[in-house]
Amino acid sequence: MKKLILVGGGGHCKSCIDVIESTKEYEIVGILDRNTENTTHILGYPIIGNDDLIPSLAKQGYEFLITVGQIKSAAIRIKLLTYIQQSAGKLATIIASTAYVSNYATIGEGSIIMHQAFVNAEVIIGTNCLINTKAVLEHETQVGNNCHISVNAVLNGAVTVGDNCFIGSNATVHQGVSISPNTLIGAGAVVSKSLASGGVYVGNPLTKIG
Repeated sequence: MKKLILVGGGGHCKSCIDVIESTKEYEIVGILDRNTENTTHILGYPIIGNDDLIPSLAKQGYEFLITVGQIKSAAIRIKLLTYIQQSAGKLATIIASTAYVSNYATIGEGSIIMHQAFVNAEVIIGTNCLINTKAVLEHETQVGNNCHISVNAVLNGAVTVGDNCFIGSNATVHQGVSISPNTLIGAGAVVSKSLASGGVYVGNPLTKIG
């Protein structure tokens, strides 16, 4: 089994652990987190230090997965990704045993496909993405780097999502729609037309609020 270091010890980390265990491909060696005052383990796995250890662990050949969540901003995940890459660390790609990923899909390094997600033919997912529980990505959809497609979100065929985006739980994006980088789509929103500029969008009909 490949040896894996998790970077980030919050709630999303717990969900990632469950997915990682289901793959039976990785041994979780430990977790890096800056908030270690109140706990030493997460779901039985030790917190072995903070992200200052990344360069030395990279030299030892461990793989990394960023397990910090992402809603309002991808900034922390991007910062950690950059640090791992600058340290010549290898990023794991994780696919839950219960997920469906087409043989014709492409998943970028450092991305995780959570339980019961569905990734159809010719989908392309970038680096450092989070495809959450029961999300659906239909044929030919493209998701940029550092994106979070949240629980039960549906991206219909040939959707394009730019870098650093968040698509909220139960949101629906119509076929062929393009979403600009740095966009946040609120939970339950319906995106029926392409979005030419980033920002915060909510509701049905869709409204830009930020």
